[in-house]
Amino acid sequence: MNTVLLTVILVPIIEIYLFIKIGSQIGALNTISLIFITAIIGIIYARYEGLNTLKSGISQMIKSEMPAYEIISGAAIAFAAFLLIIPGFATDLVGFLLIFPLTRKLIFGKLTKKFKKETPPTKTYIDGEFEDIDDNDERKL
Repeated sequence: MNTVLLTVILVPIIEIYLFIKIGSQIGALNTISLIFITAIIGIIYARYEGLNTLKSGISQMIKSEMPAYEIISGAAIAFAAFLLIIPGFATDLVGFLLIFPLTRKLIFGKLTKKFKKETPPTKTYIDGEFEDIDDNDERKL
């Protein structure tokens, strides 16, 4: 079965199950409040982490290095913010796992090492040849 189709079917089922279980334990109003609180805290923290990742990426580019981890991290933070906006406890859990730097580094660490190895060493000079041309030379530029 297609993975996307399976995800579209299973995620709402899991979320509804968790809503029912948690709502029966802490009450409906507390469940709704918890959903809003996690969304607000998640969005604020996603903005903070996104700005930190942007600063880190700019400093990597200033050093003439490929900001591979920062690019992947920025995409993960955007996806995590999307998951935190969606109401639900399972999506919030995955969103918070993606938004914290420690778990993000564990998840995407090997992928960024692959990109770091492929970057060629930077040169501080330009190779080239030159030829002195006299003013009386027949060739004109």
